[in-house]
Formats: sequence, C-alpha cells, structure tokens
Amino acid sequence: MKEYWTSLASLLGVLAFCQSLMQSIFPPELRFAFLKFFNRIFHLFSTYCYFDITEIDGVNTNELYNAVQLYLSSSVSIAGNRLSLTRAVNSSSITFGLSNNDSIVDTFNGVTVLWEHVVTQRQTQTFAWRPLPEEKRGFTLRIKKKNKTLILNSYLDYIMERANEIRRKNQDRLLYTNSRGGSLDSRGHPWESVPFKHPSTFETLAMDPIKKQQIMDDLKDFAKGQVFYQKTGRAWKRGYLLYGPPGTGKSSMIAAMANYLGYDIYDLELTEVHSNSELRKLLMKTSSKSIIVIEDIDCSINLTNRGKKNSSSSSSNVNRSCYDPETRTGSGSGEEGGNGNTITLSGLLNFTDGLWSCCGSERIFVFTTNHIEKLDPALLRSGRMDMHIYMSFCNFPSLKILLKNYLGFEEEDIDDDVLKEMERVVEKAEMTPADVSEALIKNRRDKEKAIRELLEDLKSRGERNVKNGKLRGGSGNLTELEVVEEQEKRAIDSQNEEEEDHDEEEIELEDNICKTRED
Repeated sequence: MKEYWTSLASLLGVLAFCQSLMQSIFPPELRFAFLKFFNRIFHLFSTYCYFDITEIDGVNTNELYNAVQLYLSSSVSIAGNRLSLTRAVNSSSITFGLSNNDSIVDTFNGVTVLWEHVVTQRQTQTFAWRPLPEEKRGFTLRIKKKNKTLILNSYLDYIMERANEIRRKNQDRLLYTNSRGGSLDSRGHPWESVPFKHPSTFETLAMDPIKKQQIMDDLKDFAKGQVFYQKTGRAWKRGYLLYGPPGTGKSSMIAAMANYLGYDIYDLELTEVHSNSELRKLLMKTSSKSIIVIEDIDCSINLTNRGKKNSSSSSSNVNRSCYDPETRTGSGSGEEGGNGNTITLSGLLNFTDGLWSCCGSERIFVFTTNHIEKLDPALLRSGRMDMHIYMSFCNFPSLKILLKNYLGFEEEDIDDDVLKEMERVVEKAEMTPADVSEALIKNRRDKEKAIRELLEDLKSRGERNVKNGKLRGGSGNLTELEVVEEQEKRAIDSQNEEEEDHDEEEIELEDNICKTRED
C-alpha cells in the first residue's frame, strides 16, 4: 500500500513538471490556439451539440432562462438530495428547482435531452451601468446532433407555453381598476390592482346547467382557439353581454369566468375616463389572458339613446352641423360635461371592435346591464358582443344548486312533496338568486326552517304576481327564451325608431338653416 501511494505521488510530480515545462516553452497564445483546435476536433467527432441559455443577455433578463427554470421545476421529476425552493410574488404555491451545477434528463417527442444548471463566479466588475449578480447562471441543453432540427424549435416553444401556463396557474388572480382621474401609479401604470379572491365558480353559480355548460364550452373553445382565429383572420377576442334584473348573478358570472380560465380582471370605470385617447391608452396597458369588464354600461355615461334630443338642446344646436360627432354619437357631455368627459360611442365601439382592440391577444370583453333596451344597437351586434347571456330569475335547477350551496342539501335529502311544490311555484315567484340566497343564509342554522320559510315566500310571491299580472309577459305563459328574444327585439326596434326620428329632426334642422340663410 505504501508503494502505491509513493508511485502516485511520483506520477503527480511528473505531471506537474510537464505542465510547468509546457507553460515555460509554449506562449499563452499558442496554448489557447491548441485548446481551441482540440475543442473543434472534439466537437467534430462528438455525437452531441450544446446550447447555452444564460440568465442575463447583455443587460436584459433572458425570458427563456426563467421559462426553462419554471418548466424543469414543475414538470420534471428531479432526482437529487439538494433542491432549491422558491415562492414568487403573488404566487400561491412553492416550486423547487435545480441546485447549482446539477443536471436532469427530460424527454420530448420520444427524444432524450440533458439539462445542466451551470453556476460560476462572475469576474470583478470595474465599471458597469447596471450592477450584475456576483454569480453567472445559465442552463446548458445537450441533445444529439441527429435530433437537432427535429425538436429544437418545437421543444423551446413548448417550454415557453408550459411555463406561461404554470405561471398563470400558480400566480394569484389580480383585479385591476383604472386610477382615479387618469392618474398613474409609482410605476407609471394607469391601473391599480389587488389580489382577486372571489370564490365564485361555475359549480356554485345558480344557473340552468344546460346554459351553464354552453357558456363553459364557449369559453374553452375561445381559450384554445389561437390557431382558429389566426386562420380565419379574426382578432383573438370575444365579447359577452350579461343582462337581466338586478341580483341575478352577473358579477358572480364574471368571477366564475375568471376562475375558470385563470384570467385577470380589468374593471373599467368609464366615469373616470375623460377622452377616447385615454380609453385607448388604458386598453394598451391591459395584459393578454384577461377579462375587461364594464358593469352597468347603460348607467356609466351618456352613450345611449342617440336620437333623443329635447327641445332645449335642439335650439342650442341650431348653428351646429348635423355631422358633428358629438351630435351623432352622444358624447359624454350634458350630465357628464362637468367632469370633462368626452368619450363618444364611436370611441367605445373602437375600444371593443376597432383596430386598437387588436393590440393584444386572448382578451374577453364583458358588458353588463339591467336594461338592454337602453343600449345602442351598435353595441349589441356580433363582433362586439358575440354572446348575449340573459341572467334570469331563479328556476328549479338553479334553486337546487342554491339549496346545495347554502344548506348542503342534495335532491334526495328533501321531501318529494316539498320539491314538487317548489318546482310548481318557483317560476311564478320570480325571485332572484340573491333573494333566495338571503332567505337561506338567514336560517342556515335551522335547515328545516329555511326550507319551510323559503317555500312560503315562493308561494306568496307567486300568488301576488299572478294576482297583479306582473308575471313575465303579463300572462305568465312566455318561456324564458321568448322573454329574452322579446327584450332584445324591443331594444333594437326602440333604437331604430329613435334613429329615424333623429334623422327627421336633422333634415328639418337643415331646412331651417337653409331658409334662415336665404332670408
């Protein structure tokens, strides 16, 4: 054993002597050229190729590095005794990653690749505009040369896509609102945000299951429809109009849509927007995969009833051309004029369906209203509001959902006679989900009492509606679909009549101006 160690020490001494001899005989330039030539020969005969992905590219952060780090930490089984744990800002989960100079094997489309996390000390900086981290980090991807063209581009695109999905899933949803008076926050953004914690889901939403499934399928098709929208030449966006009586769950529907898709919500307050250009800037500062909401569009600003002009406004506009955009579009003057609001209907339409609406992708526009008949027909057409969703009074299927949500009752837990009586009177009662929910919350400690009082309330309201003739359509015989169609028809017919009256007023006004000029 002693002889072995003696021989090893002698060999190391000879190697050290040879190394010092090489350094004294051959200059550094020659040694560098030799190593470079050796590396070329090695890579020429090697069956692998290598790709480096550094954390910082020049002075900018490399997004691909962050995507690879997130992808490897979330979708690949890491074998090793040392892992790094992280929790990002606004994230609800902890992720693990590769430690320094650790490696891992991944498989994509049947091809095996090797990832190595390389961490080295950075040389001391003499001067830099932006201080860099002390450690130089990066990933090295090793793949076989024969598989280079087969998987490289598609593999990296897949990593970026998976990283975005993981980031959106782990990150808490955010609820944005536009800053008061168009002011900017400390980072120069016009939106202020808070974590979005609304618990509403489609499972707990009180709505007819068939209609609910149609909405979920439509949302799913939209989220997965990037290729379809590109192929058809359409902007990747979709509009939903939620309308119906107050308390029917319009806000809960928006929250359920956001939780279902994992999108952020931008709640746009139109009364705080002063001009069309400001409206466009707000749109440009929204992110993809988001829902842009304008609630109570008929009450926000004066954008409705373009044809309604009282006598005083007509007389004050004698010298104004009928082609004035404010006259034609109904700008936010008048009641809103004190706040300097000059948003026009044209500006709002361009916001939802114009060229500026295409400055981002995968966006959903949601408008809500309690009075669809007050909206301009231009807002209702396809391409702006693609899907009209009538949020109705409580029917029997939605009533059963509320009983399960608030009392934990399944259908078989309630007496058959009570269920049949509820089914008979719920349509006539015309109670909103909010009314039913309040009745159940009030007596949630005594479930039997809650059922009993709810049934009595349904009966009394139904009898009162029948007596007063206040049932839907006046007779109570119209189906929900007929009610929806009738409301939309009245809204469009009303606006068409107003436009015709407005056109007649314009013609009469022009005639009066011409006569005045002739006189």
